[in-house]
Amino acid sequence: MERLAYAEMYEQEDVHWWFRGRRAIIWALLNRIQLPPAPHILDAGCGTGRNLVEFGALGPAAGVDPSADAVAFCQARGLSDVRRAGLEMLPFDTGRFDLVLACDVLEHVEDDARALQELRRVAAPDATLVLTVPAYQWLWTDHDVQLRHFRRYTLPSLRRRVLGAGWQPVHATYFNSIMLPLVAPARLASRLSSRRRGRTDLDRTPAFLNRILEQPLRLEASIIRRGGRLPAGVSVGMVCRLASMGTGK
Repeated sequence: MERLAYAEMYEQEDVHWWFRGRRAIIWALLNRIQLPPAPHILDAGCGTGRNLVEFGALGPAAGVDPSADAVAFCQARGLSDVRRAGLEMLPFDTGRFDLVLACDVLEHVEDDARALQELRRVAAPDATLVLTVPAYQWLWTDHDVQLRHFRRYTLPSLRRRVLGAGWQPVHATYFNSIMLPLVAPARLASRLSSRRRGRTDLDRTPAFLNRILEQPLRLEASIIRRGGRLPAGVSVGMVCRLASMGTGK
């Protein structure tokens, strides 16, 4: 990602509706599985570290990110166990982590299959992988370019990727579904607007709307927490176990 995008993320992660709502979705996905007490956690592609702060409450947590800027922002949050490396070659022992988070990360990795295999290598035998990714290539805009995405996914395409890397999906759903009818035309219109070129979407929301726009994601999180699946959305969420466990749905 661009350095300015990391700076924007660092400033926005506590208050912006998207980050707050996505954390609610991740908690809902985690509710679909049973974790061991004090699980060892890896936040793969940890960015500026806000998810490490959030989910580090569950157990000892480490982060990794290929960007020196991201690692510096994590250190500014007081996070010490963060290393600089790409997901294709992780600097951790085999079988170390009980919970692996890769939240809006795979789209940044050119060889996402190799990254998923490497995440499997560092996962303990009964580990859980939680993924979120952006959905639908037809929603591609300069937002994706500035964040250095290689692709957007569908639920079937993500399922194929994880199965090929030795993971078994146990719960999968689209999310940010309520906002899709609003996001889709805004994204398509931005392709035609020179004013949006070279910018992410984080600055599109007036601050006073953040709490309001967060509520649809919180509603969706409550549906996911109860086992529901949403048929379409701006993003995909998935919980996986190792394929040998045979728990796929």
